Amino acid sequence: MQTDPIINISDVWKTYQMGVEQVHALRGLSLDVYPNEYVAIMGPSGSGKSTLMNIIGCLDIPTSGSYVLNDRDVSTLSDDDLAAVRNREIGFVFQTFNLLPRVNCVQNVELPLIYSGMSKRERRERASEALVNVGLGDRMDHKPNELSGGQRQRVAVARALVNRPAILLADEPTGNLDTATSEEIMRLFEMLYRRGNTLLVVTHEEDIAEHARRIVRLRDGDIERDERVANPTLAGLEVEALEAA
Repeated sequence: MQTDPIINISDVWKTYQMGVEQVHALRGLSLDVYPNEYVAIMGPSGSGKSTLMNIIGCLDIPTSGSYVLNDRDVSTLSDDDLAAVRNREIGFVFQTFNLLPRVNCVQNVELPLIYSGMSKRERRERASEALVNVGLGDRMDHKPNELSGGQRQRVAVARALVNRPAILLADEPTGNLDTATSEEIMRLFEMLYRRGNTLLVVTHEEDIAEHARRIVRLRDGDIERDERVANPTLAGLEVEALEAA
């Protein structure tokens, strides 16, 4: 593990003005995440999970405090710079997949590359490689409605990874999946972690969080507990078995 964190959040407050009332979604929260960590973020409704993930994903900015991402102070970045960070340094995976229904898997996956000025041929090669890496090399020409829920989420993961971001940010990635399919996606996350990716997963499910190596629990806008997972669910599986899954 490198000495410097890839995410450094220090004394961050996020306050919303609701009429005459101020609502403090985050209350002086501090958090470091290091390269190739696998972190689950948990907490009850209203604990600040969504606000924290929006800040980490550069979708929102703190009211006060600092957020340094990959040695860059996010508060100093222009809107264009923030958009570039979101596109190149952070891969997003959502509960609802957010795939375009009328185009095939390769076209869905290559979407983030369109804004990077990459040629069509290179985009297609990168998107195809990303689909192979998530086990969908034989589904490239399929449209989302021709895939299972787990396969659609794999396409979403491939799209999140196609720009080779520093961080994969997943918000309730198994929320719309059954138990067996959820396990399939968590096996994929385990494989990505073992390949060196940095993963942050927001979840309300304890069994999903137990796949991570660290669980950060929020309450009332701050960290209640930050604990290592003694026996991660998939830690004992061989990488070869994961890649064959």
